[in-house]
Amino acid sequence: MNPLIVSGLPAHGATTALSVNLNKVALLRNQRTLTIPSVTGAAQRVLEAGAHGITVHPRPDQRHIRTHDVHDLAAMLASDWPQAEYNLEGNPFHNLMDLVRELKPHQATFVPDSVEQATSDHGWSLPADGERLRPLIDECHALGVRVSLFMDPLPEAMAEARAIGADRVELYTEACARAHGTAEAAAVLARYTAAAEAALCVGLGLNAGHDLNRDNLTDFLRAVPGVLEVSIGHALIADALELGLTETVRDYLRCIHRAAS
Repeated sequence: MNPLIVSGLPAHGATTALSVNLNKVALLRNQRTLTIPSVTGAAQRVLEAGAHGITVHPRPDQRHIRTHDVHDLAAMLASDWPQAEYNLEGNPFHNLMDLVRELKPHQATFVPDSVEQATSDHGWSLPADGERLRPLIDECHALGVRVSLFMDPLPEAMAEARAIGADRVELYTEACARAHGTAEAAAVLARYTAAAEAALCVGLGLNAGHDLNRDNLTDFLRAVPGVLEVSIGHALIADALELGLTETVRDYLRCIHRAAS
């Protein structure tokens, strides 16, 4: 039975898709030499609750998602959830491209993180990074993989992203989340609106992610046009400690559908 119908939520159509990032599930598991919590088990539960896809960000040091997780998820999605999107994100100049070449996920999100940084904290610098990225984007396209570039909300950079072949951009939303509820919120949101409009104007699809949560997600989606997908991990897994994983996913979907209505 469709979990979106069970929970009283409309099925995904014109609204924004929710991709759940499972890195923090793997991080908890890795604290012990055990197999719990299960990354594939968590993927099953969030998809049963109505999430539209799974995101993982395998880093070179395997601090959370490990190489076997990436393969296990690919096999599980292919056999049990062929309609769900698989999004692999990471730095294409580190370990990401080998996995993309082998598994051919639906989407590769290129993120310019360094090996040592704790989390993604900035987007690509275009046009400076463009010539390095272009051949890797072309390679992904030859494999049938969509490419999204992790970007700061800079309207002037959107045409550059499209010029080097990106299909989408993922707007880095930490600044928006940090400003939510403050006097600066409207001005910060306006920057994201302008970046989104610039992206749409040149034919880019639009994703968003980083520090989006149940408090700010609806406001963000109401202000920023055309967001096709949000990727949410840290806040969603933290909320699941209180609400449970199934109800948390459903609550994020309610946030999305409130924005659409």
